[in-house]
Amino acid sequence: MTSGRLQIGPAELEVLRRPSTRPGAPTLLLLHGINNISPAAPFLDLLAAHGEVVAPSHPGFGKSPGPGDRDTMYDLVHLYRGVLDALPAEKVTLIGFSFGGWIAAELAAGGHPKLARLVLVDSFGIKLGGREERDFPHLFNTNPAELTRRAWHDPANCPPGSYGIGWHTAIGDAMSDEEMVVLARNWDSLCLYAWRPHLYNPQLGHWLHRIDVPTLVLWGAGDRIVTPDYGRAYAGLIPAAQFEAIEAAGHHPELERPQAFVDAVVRFLGKDAGKAASP
Repeated sequence: MTSGRLQIGPAELEVLRRPSTRPGAPTLLLLHGINNISPAAPFLDLLAAHGEVVAPSHPGFGKSPGPGDRDTMYDLVHLYRGVLDALPAEKVTLIGFSFGGWIAAELAAGGHPKLARLVLVDSFGIKLGGREERDFPHLFNTNPAELTRRAWHDPANCPPGSYGIGWHTAIGDAMSDEEMVVLARNWDSLCLYAWRPHLYNPQLGHWLHRIDVPTLVLWGAGDRIVTPDYGRAYAGLIPAAQFEAIEAAGHHPELERPQAFVDAVVRFLGKDAGKAASP
C-alpha cells in the first residue's frame, strides 16, 4: 500500500493506493467512515487481491488539508465526482463505509457514467424514525466507552495499534502525538459536515430510487450504532439492492471480520455486471 496525494481542482487529498496483481481487475474506490483508513488494516491487502484499491482521505481527515469553505455534503459529493472523473479506469466500484457510505449513496443517487457498482457498509445518511426519534446515537454527545460497546460485536476484537483508534476512542496518553492530532482533526471535520442534521440528509431517502447500478448493502449483524434493521430499510429504498449481514461483526465488519467482509464483496463483484443485484 502506497501513500500519495491526489489533486482535484483546488482540493488536495491524501490517498492510499494498491494496484491489483490480477490483470483486468476492477478499480475499487473506498470512501472511509468517521476515521480515515489505516494502511495497516488487513482488509486492504485482502481486497487488493481482487481489485485496484484507491482510498482517499476526505478533506480535513487524516492528512488531507482542511475543506475551507467547502464544508457541506454537497461539496463532498461534487469532490468525489471529480475523483471519479480523474481515475483512469472506465468503470469503478464505489465502496462506502459508515459516514463514507452516506457520501457514496448521495453520489450514486446523482449518477455518474463511471459508476459500475455500489457497496454500502454500515452506512449513515437517511432518516427513518419520526422527528423526536433517534435512528442511531448522537456520536458527539455519547460517552466513548458506550460508543465502543455499541460499535463492536465484541469490544475485545477492536484491533490494537493505530488503526484500532477510532471515533469511539477518547484521546489519551497512550496515543502518539500524531494519532491524537489525526483523531482530533477527524472529529472536527465530521462536525463541519454532519453536526446538523446529525449524520443524515432528510431528503436522501426520497432519491435512493434513482440509484441504477447493482448495489450491495453490507452490515455487521452485531452493529448497535446503526442496526441491521436500519440497513435492511436502507436496502429497501434502493431498486433491487441486496442486503447481507456479516455475523460476529459490529459497525466495522471490514476490521472485525476482514476475510468475511472481503468474501462478501468478492461474491458481489463476481455477479454479472450487466444485471442488478438480486433482491
